[in-house]
Amino acid sequence: MIRVLFVCHGNICRSTMAECVMRYLVDKAGVADDFHIDSAATSREDIGSDVHPGTRRKLSELGIPCGHHRARQVTLADYGRFDHIVIMDEENAWGLECILRGDPEGKVSKLLSWAGLDRDVADPWYTRDFDTTYRDVRMGCQAMLETLS
Repeated sequence: MIRVLFVCHGNICRSTMAECVMRYLVDKAGVADDFHIDSAATSREDIGSDVHPGTRRKLSELGIPCGHHRARQVTLADYGRFDHIVIMDEENAWGLECILRGDPEGKVSKLLSWAGLDRDVADPWYTRDFDTTYRDVRMGCQAMLETLS
C-alpha cells in the first residue's frame, strides 16, 4: 500500500483538495485499494474545521466527492506512517521542518515537483481563486499517480 499525506498550512483548502482529487483519481484508475490518502496542516489555526467552502464548491462542480473533514496538524508519528509527505508550498516546508525535525528518508516533496515544476500550488486563501488551485492540484496529483502506478 502506498501511503500519501498532503500538507498545507491549515488543512482546509489545498491539502484537502489534493486529498479529494487524489482519491478520485486512484478510484477512477481502479487502484484505490493500493493507496491510503490523508491530509494535515502545519499550523494549529484551523484544527477541527471542515473543508473550506470554496474548495467544497470547486470539487462539487467537478463531481469530485468531498465528504466531512476535520482539519488536523501533522505529527512526528506521521513521518513513520506515510511513504510520501507532499507539501503545497515553501512555507509548508518550514512548518513541517519544525514538526518533523528533518526528513532523513526523503519522504517530503512539493506537489508540483511531481509534474516537473519548481513552484508552489496557488493558495486560494488569499486569492479566492479555487480554479487555479484546482488546476495546480490536478496536475500534481495526476503526475504523482502516473509515477507511483
